[in-house]
Amino acid sequence: MRLSSLCHGAFSSTYARAPFQLPTSLAARRALTRSYHTNYPAQNAYVPSTSSGSTVNQDEIAHFSRLSSLWWDEHGEFGQLHKMNPTRVKFIRGKLVESALEDDLNANVDEIRPLKGKAVLDVGCGGGVLSESLARLGGITLGIDASHSNIQIASMHAAADPALRSRTIGHTGGSLEYKHTSAEDLLREHGPNSFDVVCSMEVLEHVNNPRSFLDSCAQLVKPGGYLFLSTIARTPLAYFLTIFMAEDLLRFVAPGTHTYSKYVNPHELEEFFRSYKSSLTGRNWITGNGPISRVQAETRGMMYVPWRGEWVLLDRGSKWAEGCNYLFWVRKPVEA
Repeated sequence: MRLSSLCHGAFSSTYARAPFQLPTSLAARRALTRSYHTNYPAQNAYVPSTSSGSTVNQDEIAHFSRLSSLWWDEHGEFGQLHKMNPTRVKFIRGKLVESALEDDLNANVDEIRPLKGKAVLDVGCGGGVLSESLARLGGITLGIDASHSNIQIASMHAAADPALRSRTIGHTGGSLEYKHTSAEDLLREHGPNSFDVVCSMEVLEHVNNPRSFLDSCAQLVKPGGYLFLSTIARTPLAYFLTIFMAEDLLRFVAPGTHTYSKYVNPHELEEFFRSYKSSLTGRNWITGNGPISRVQAETRGMMYVPWRGEWVLLDRGSKWAEGCNYLFWVRKPVEA
């Protein structure tokens, strides 16, 4: 099945190290939910600037909006995303450092804050868990989501952490802002080539028209910039783990969160970017017909290790490792 035949729909995200955590007791979560609904009336339905071409699926937005108050409960609905996020951040940090050294072996690379001074976009930021991590890596970060509830929860959580209250975060050079919008509307507002790094984690399997969504994300990347994705492969293993086990049997996530037919295989992403051309240079993002060079793109599988209670990156080049959750990175061609 080609990527063009898939149909997707909404926005979610991930988490990393956050030194401040909102209380997670049942009473505290109920108090937070009451406060949220008192101060922020329901405005979850996203209205795109134009009715044509929107990748936003209102059913998916409604689903994640209902769960929005649970984003920062590490033992609740989004617990696995909290556990997964350090692995995602490790991958992002590693590719940024690796690419900088590929460009200039003698470059003075800040391995602690590799995003310092870079414009960073988190598409489908959910409750802001990944966005906060990107800002702490030094990124001038904008988190966007099509759910108004998610944006409000993300903003509330950032406001509750003294380190995130001001626009500039300590000495990292990073900053954090949120906006209730979609990727395609942000593209219309900001124009193409606006961000050094664009991330969209666990979103692709939830959007309408994945090709259009990928096109919007790709256009937002500056020449020489990076696009990071994470999603789920369409394999029997993925169905067993993410739907039968996680939803139906163990109830780690709400039934109906995932739709198997919407999953995207790694080779489908690779095929998309082999044919996708930069609007400025006319160059394909991935060139050649053989194995993909790691300076152009890379896929890495992730696996949850229950006896360790954490997610781990699997070895490069292990195709079996890409049979369920995986990360995908691709670089936009630089201008000639």
